[in-house]
Amino acid sequence: MSDMPLSDVPSMPGWQPRDPSLGGPGGGGRAFRTGPRGQGRRAARAERRRRRRRSGWRRLLPTWRMLLGALLLGAALLVGGFFLGYHLVAIPPANAAATAQSNVYLYSDGTQITQAGDVNRESVPLARVPRSVQHAVLAAEDRDFYTKPAVDPEAMARAAWNTVTGKGTQGGSTITQQYVKNYYLGQERTLLRKVKEFFISIKLDREKSKDEIFEGYLNTSFYGRNAYGIQAAARAYYGKDVQQLDPAEGGYLATLLNAPSAYDVTAHPANLDKAMRRWSYVMDAMVGERWLSRADRADATFPTPYESEATTGVSGQRGYLVQAVGQYLTERGIVDRETLRQGGFRITTTIQRAKQEALVQAVDNQVMSRLDGSNETDRYLRVGGASVDPATGRVLAMYGGFDYTRQYVNNATRRDYQVGSTFKPFVFAAAVHSGARTQDGERITPETMYDGANKRPVQGWRGKAYAPGNEDDVDHGPISVRTATDRSVNAVYAQLAVDVGPAKVEQTAIGLGLPADTPDLNPSPSIALGPATASVLDMAEAYATLANHGRHGEYTLVRKVERLGGGRGGHPAGEEVKLPRSRTRQAVSREAADTTTAMLRSVVQDGTGSAAQAAGRPAAGKTGTAEHDRAAWFAGYTPDLATVVTVMGQDPETGAQKSLYGALGEDRMNGGGTPAQIWGDYTRMALSGTPPRGFDLQVAEGMEVRGEDPREDRDPRATGEEAEAEAGEPRGAYRPDGPSANPSAGTGRDPGGRTGGGAPSGPPGGASPDTGDGRPRGGTGAGGGTGTWGGTGGGGPHQNAGPGPDPVTGHGPDGGPEAGGGGPLTGIPASAAYRPPAPVPDGGAESPGGPPPAP
Repeated sequence: MSDMPLSDVPSMPGWQPRDPSLGGPGGGGRAFRTGPRGQGRRAARAERRRRRRRSGWRRLLPTWRMLLGALLLGAALLVGGFFLGYHLVAIPPANAAATAQSNVYLYSDGTQITQAGDVNRESVPLARVPRSVQHAVLAAEDRDFYTKPAVDPEAMARAAWNTVTGKGTQGGSTITQQYVKNYYLGQERTLLRKVKEFFISIKLDREKSKDEIFEGYLNTSFYGRNAYGIQAAARAYYGKDVQQLDPAEGGYLATLLNAPSAYDVTAHPANLDKAMRRWSYVMDAMVGERWLSRADRADATFPTPYESEATTGVSGQRGYLVQAVGQYLTERGIVDRETLRQGGFRITTTIQRAKQEALVQAVDNQVMSRLDGSNETDRYLRVGGASVDPATGRVLAMYGGFDYTRQYVNNATRRDYQVGSTFKPFVFAAAVHSGARTQDGERITPETMYDGANKRPVQGWRGKAYAPGNEDDVDHGPISVRTATDRSVNAVYAQLAVDVGPAKVEQTAIGLGLPADTPDLNPSPSIALGPATASVLDMAEAYATLANHGRHGEYTLVRKVERLGGGRGGHPAGEEVKLPRSRTRQAVSREAADTTTAMLRSVVQDGTGSAAQAAGRPAAGKTGTAEHDRAAWFAGYTPDLATVVTVMGQDPETGAQKSLYGALGEDRMNGGGTPAQIWGDYTRMALSGTPPRGFDLQVAEGMEVRGEDPREDRDPRATGEEAEAEAGEPRGAYRPDGPSANPSAGTGRDPGGRTGGGAPSGPPGGASPDTGDGRPRGGTGAGGGTGTWGGTGGGGPHQNAGPGPDPVTGHGPDGGPEAGGGGPLTGIPASAAYRPPAPVPDGGAESPGGPPPAP
């Protein structure tokens, strides 16, 4: 049967053999059924296929198989895309705008001077942000931040749906996503940025703690008013540091995150209701989250912010302080210029706020209030000032100009104006320190006599002949060094410089504090007249050395420098930058410095600096005038404070130096005028409330200055009873050659002259022969006191005598004509209306032939 050919197989009804070409054993194939039954089954299958085929609109709908396939494919793509994106999108470095910070400058007490930098931001650690402020931000932006993942798909979908359905453009970003946008990416609205934000947020949530992310968010968010970060916002809206914010204020700052410009109610008062509703929403949300009690919520009122300041952060004196501090830090290599420019430093300066304000007030009183818009010369006025603590070298106050936004050059640090006769004390200090002698071999002391003839050629100089002129070409004749200092006689000091040695004078000036590269500081006879162009701050440092008994310490403007953190360098917040160690050395002997101080006390008491008596304290100082009256100086000190003030002339358009003839309505501008008046006014205010101290002087042997008591440490304004207790001497005591300690002599100064009687019933006072100019120091009334302390009797009229007693103190002005009218110290204003007498003109650097060139 198996070998039977297919053709021999008997046919069966309904079957037929398959074509051998279809394959199969033996070249044949299986037979298939034919006939009505087979055809019916085939027809049924075809009908079922026909029915499954859809037509019309139904053909447009996918089948369940298609849907399932698409779903599986989409899931595969989504999962694959997520893993691909997660691995491809890396956390980038922070963008420059996010890391840029301002530098914060503080007064010595920690109160803020200003913030300066390209971006107004001060990053603060989260620990400095009160919990109530943190909760306010979370209530406003992301209440579940600490419990939910970095991204919230549901919120993103909801925000997308609301945007699509016309309910407004809404954000579905978490705090993490917003921080990523601020810190790593940017504010552009693109799909690519959103994709990057998504993946970076997920990665960041795995690599950083929630606190780190929240801290970064608070420090990078924009709050309006050019304030980036919560600390800058606290300063911009409430003028306080973030740690001082209360819950209501924190709630308002959190409100601003939603729409900073719209919710600034001082900029847009019409939006007040809208802002208050948003603020209430935030506060109520805090209650709902149990972050704020209902009682505290009920007590909270809407915290209206301060008006936005229209001025810049460097207006007024602030810009000059920032400039000077930056120069100090970079020149000493503490912080390089580029790093400082990038910001991120909290700099505590040595500037004391009260003294800074006093210096500004003194300039306002003596200059700004007297400016005349119709006076062309008044346009040229420029004022510079610096005040230093002699004991520490710390700069306590600085005046750089009228306004940094109007004049960028700092008048306190510029080095282009001659210092004039304020240089002369350095010559005398060098003489005492080196034991110098005159051409005749006599030891130089305050009482050494010199020829003060106008244009007298200096002797013993091997260089070009030099014959300087005195101020106003006055011939003074034989004159002591002390009197020559009082009157600032050029002829005497040029010769004195030669006797000491110009090179020694130069080195002494450098030792006291002037920079070695000071322009025009040359070892020639003219050095004594002050052609050198040291800065106000340089001179203040040098005079502070004299006040500190010859011990020099370089001035400092900075007490502490801290990093804010969060910047490019990765430095932690609060890290301190190392400052150079303060070093002091004895520049000149104490005897040399103290003898110079005794000399300079005489300048204030009897010479060109009498206007400085307005300070009301023992003071020493020196006036100076630059060539052609282009600058006038007063440099002086008390035991507590060394201050230098200059008034300069400069054309505001061209920058050229200008003479000050006629400025402030005065014929001439000299150091004993406006600069000394500013000095006295400032020193009085700066030291107000502190007990006066006298100079503890150790003058060189045999160099006592007549009329000067080195032991004196009394307040010259003290009452008779106070003076008696301090002096420890009986009432009516008298010392012919020193200040009278007579307590019954009242509080007036010199109403009886140096030669008058000191007892209440003593002989009449007369003109003082040792003032050098024959000016009467008292009158003819009985009881005129001797020396420093005036009498209680009727000391006669004095150059400062007034019409009657002062309405505030009850004293007659400086030994007035009334009985018992011994007044306050000469030059001390007993009332605001008081003006000190016109000073004796001081010798300046000017000479007809000009200073000779250095040999």
